[in-house]
Amino acid sequence: MLALILSWPDTGNAFDANAYRQPPEHWPAAHTHPEAGEVPELAPLPTLPPVAWHTPATEALGQQLFFDPRLSGSGQHACASCHDPDLGWADGRRFAFGHDRQSGTRNSMSLLNAAWFEQLFWDGRARGLLGQALQPITNPVEMNAELDEVLARLNRSPGYRRAFGEAFGPGPIDADRLAKALAAFERRILSRPNRLDRFIGGQYQLLNDQEIFGLHLYRTKAGCLNCHNGPLYSDGRFHHTGLSYYGRQYEDTGREQATGRAEDRGKFRTPSLRDFQYTAPWMHNGFFPSLRGVLNMYNAGMIGNTRLHPELPPLSPLIQPLHLSRTELDALEAFLATLNRRPVAIRPPEPLMSSTTP
Repeated sequence: MLALILSWPDTGNAFDANAYRQPPEHWPAAHTHPEAGEVPELAPLPTLPPVAWHTPATEALGQQLFFDPRLSGSGQHACASCHDPDLGWADGRRFAFGHDRQSGTRNSMSLLNAAWFEQLFWDGRARGLLGQALQPITNPVEMNAELDEVLARLNRSPGYRRAFGEAFGPGPIDADRLAKALAAFERRILSRPNRLDRFIGGQYQLLNDQEIFGLHLYRTKAGCLNCHNGPLYSDGRFHHTGLSYYGRQYEDTGREQATGRAEDRGKFRTPSLRDFQYTAPWMHNGFFPSLRGVLNMYNAGMIGNTRLHPELPPLSPLIQPLHLSRTELDALEAFLATLNRRPVAIRPPEPLMSSTTP
């Protein structure tokens, strides 16, 4: 193929788009920060490894439970209330709301591809899906239920007794079985292959020259690959980007709340960029409804260390002014659009019959 050399206005550099129309191992070298450690290349999602407790029966049961408001104290709030399949498995709000319309303090993280993350929630307080599954149920701001009362309610339901028996075998409905059923369903909440995945697979016509230029910037000058890498477009780590609002309204100390360590103050987990288009508004506080606003903040180097509260640790060394031109920002934004594909629509199942009311 004849190489196409493009000269992009106001970049001062020529760019060969065809350098990316080949397998990733032959792409130009990425420019990464030493503090990022080993940085995996962007890649399609691999097959999810099996676990013994994830079967078709436990997954179907988990789907039933996920949409059932009987897991909440009021009987009016389900897991799907904050993780709506029509809203990218988030809720489209700045802050989640829960019991009695109480407002939370953080944006609902999407459940897409949550099975791949070792630490869940913005502060990483839960270890995997089994560690996460029951926490919203007992959280007083979220579903505000007593776990024992939820289990008793499920055990009084003939439909749930039958469904749990078919999924797990004889025995009462307990916390372990409830967590495994919910986690089994949440494991199947996965992204579909997007345009970048198919481009990497050899369908090189799916990205135009501007989008490929954006891919190049993502891996080089823009520094995105330092944190948003691998098949999840996330390193799963925790970084201080300066948005904790420490000492002000909306203060959130982030990772420190899970570890108790002052050095973790202001750190939040890197969100996945897969299908991010459907999960706005963005950041842990949902303060960014515009993707260009996010890019502009990173381009400026966020707020910079000189404006940080004296009790905050310094920003992550991965946060630096980028000096991207408008043309480069346009290309980066165009590339980011290739990471999205609308998730599969899932409708709530018919509720199981119960012999009791909440």
